[in-house]
Amino acid sequence: MGTKHQGAPTMQTETDVPPPAPLPDDSTVCVVSVKGLKENWQKWSDERLEYQKHNPFSQDARPAATAGPQRGQDGYGRPLQGSMTEQRGKDAHTHIGREVQELCEVIRSIGEARGRDGAVIAVEFGKLFEHYVTISNKVVGILLRARKQGLVHFEGEMLWQGQDDRVIITLLQ
Repeated sequence: MGTKHQGAPTMQTETDVPPPAPLPDDSTVCVVSVKGLKENWQKWSDERLEYQKHNPFSQDARPAATAGPQRGQDGYGRPLQGSMTEQRGKDAHTHIGREVQELCEVIRSIGEARGRDGAVIAVEFGKLFEHYVTISNKVVGILLRARKQGLVHFEGEMLWQGQDDRVIITLLQ
């Protein structure tokens, strides 16, 4: 078998195979057992399944015990109490409240007294936009929020710069 024949493949014997090259001293050899790989894969798989049970976008069937409140129940559409989501919502609510109050102060400072007794303060949207845009670029959204809270009044559903510059915004409180 170890002889060469014309056209036939050459077979090597154990004595013909060169020894493996020695490893340099500074290299690390990673030896991983198949059992270790299997255990690591199973651990990752189990963790992933548990994560998917709590993922609201997962297509996996979740047990009813982990499902949140159903429509009509208390807490429906609200984050879990004590969660980071709840805290972020509270922080955002506080921040928007401060911006609405600041907008009302700006209207008081640049607005004109109107009405018989001068108790009503009003300002044109164009003037308010030009003044308030240096404070915040969200003036229209904050105006809508202030109207929802009953603090200001203006005609129309949305105000557009340029188009609605003459719309009067009245401070109600």
